[in-house]
Amino acid sequence: MTLTPLDIHNKEFRKSFRGYDEEEVDEFLDQITKEYEKLFKENIELKEALAAKESNIGQYKDLEETLKKTLVIAQQTADEMKQGAAREAELIIKEAELKAEQIAAAAEEKARSFLREYEDIQKRTREFRIKLRSFLQSQLALLNEQDEPDLIGKVEEPEFSVEQPV
Repeated sequence: MTLTPLDIHNKEFRKSFRGYDEEEVDEFLDQITKEYEKLFKENIELKEALAAKESNIGQYKDLEETLKKTLVIAQQTADEMKQGAAREAELIIKEAELKAEQIAAAAEEKARSFLREYEDIQKRTREFRIKLRSFLQSQLALLNEQDEPDLIGKVEEPEFSVEQPV
């Protein structure tokens, strides 16, 4: 059983023949009652303050748990973003490499086409020179065969030298 200040204040002692001085006992009990009442109120206030602090601690623990979860989610999101960015960069690089290969292949094909055209032009030039030489020689031969009285002798056939391309 808890002793309250009211219990102390209302306590009645039996009177005896050789007992204590009643006023002195009452005064002392009043003093004890006041001190006990002060301690009792202080104890109640401390319990209330403790309960409030424990409630705050519970809220802070909940907040801490929420923050931990938020940090974990933020870290996961950051990791996912990094991985996504890395995958995207890798994809961009692969696309660029493929495009570069396509450009190089197209350039190589164009160069081959130009080379074929150049070789074709060289071939046609050789053929033209051969035909021209043949034509000129046949014309000279015709001139030599004709018998014209004005001509003093035969026209000598010049030597043609067509340089072959290197």
